[in-house]
Amino acid sequence: MAVDLFAGISVSDYPTALTWYETLFGGPPTFCPNDIEAVWEVAEHRYVYIEQRPAHAGHGLTTVFVDDLEARVGAIADRGLEPAERETYTNGVRKVTYRDPDGNEIGLGGAPL
Repeated sequence: MAVDLFAGISVSDYPTALTWYETLFGGPPTFCPNDIEAVWEVAEHRYVYIEQRPAHAGHGLTTVFVDDLEARVGAIADRGLEPAERETYTNGVRKVTYRDPDGNEIGLGGAPL
């Protein structure tokens, strides 16, 4: 069974959020369907998008699992963003959480070391 995903994040200030997410994801959006939305393909057929929706901004919780968590976190740090939190669960799974300017939480998860 194929799975496609579009995970949306509401933001209050589109230009500010666009810059922040470009830094997080390491480049410009894959496409922008209109003047208040930007979409990044984070894996084949799996997308994260931001949309200017001020009344809903700041409540998003999104986690993306990646193959090499430490390499990804290091690359993001090189671009100027540091995680707000680092966690290791009892099963060894690790999670690093970033918060955008609205307070939305973007987590990166990875397998145990």
